[in-house]
Amino acid sequence: MSPPDTAPKRTVDPEIGLSLLYRDALMLVIDKPAGLPVHPGPKGGPTLTDHLDSLRFGLPRRPEAAHRLDRDTSGCLVLGRHAKALARLNRLFADSKVDKSYWALVEGGPSETEGRIDLPLARRSDDPRSWWMKTDPAGAPSLTLYRVLGRTEGLSWLELKPVTGRTHQLRVHCAAMGWPIRGDAIYGQADRQGPGLQLHARSLSLPLYPKRDAIAVEAPAPAHMQAGLVACGMRADP
Repeated sequence: MSPPDTAPKRTVDPEIGLSLLYRDALMLVIDKPAGLPVHPGPKGGPTLTDHLDSLRFGLPRRPEAAHRLDRDTSGCLVLGRHAKALARLNRLFADSKVDKSYWALVEGGPSETEGRIDLPLARRSDDPRSWWMKTDPAGAPSLTLYRVLGRTEGLSWLELKPVTGRTHQLRVHCAAMGWPIRGDAIYGQADRQGPGLQLHARSLSLPLYPKRDAIAVEAPAPAHMQAGLVACGMRADP
């Protein structure tokens, strides 16, 4: 097995600013830019799928995403480099074996410094094309852990850990608690959108190899969140 590539992130597709965070024989972790869908949607337009050929690194087939990130969420996205690797990664995500951490800037914020959001979620509509969600006592169990990392006037910087992996879980949970994620055009405040969705897949820890420590990867804070994070107390992010 080839050794992992753990060098600092580097741009591998300048056209969209796509950066590589980690590489080994089975998987890649990229820093997905905000605003780029992972898969094609009904409205068409550019997607990450259009750029995966630039990530072959000598293999005959392009890698494929092992999980999803919303179009407007930036940060760590895992790709399987071939079919067997992808199947193994899919199973780890499906079994909630991957420890994921997000950064969010939310309007207002919780009074407690840490806690849990335990609210079931269901689709808003019976339309199978709709991804919009709502809290619903009859919905699927959904659990998010949160911790306040910093605050400023009217804004909080949270670490969010989704224990379950429901569609739009973090966005719906934060909105339901009364502190929507800044820039969320679906679940947030329409008059305070800010420069895009302020949600970033900061890090993940993935136990891909049974006899090795879990692989830990971190994505630096994106440019569109820097001002808010600094206002909340973040120091220089490497």
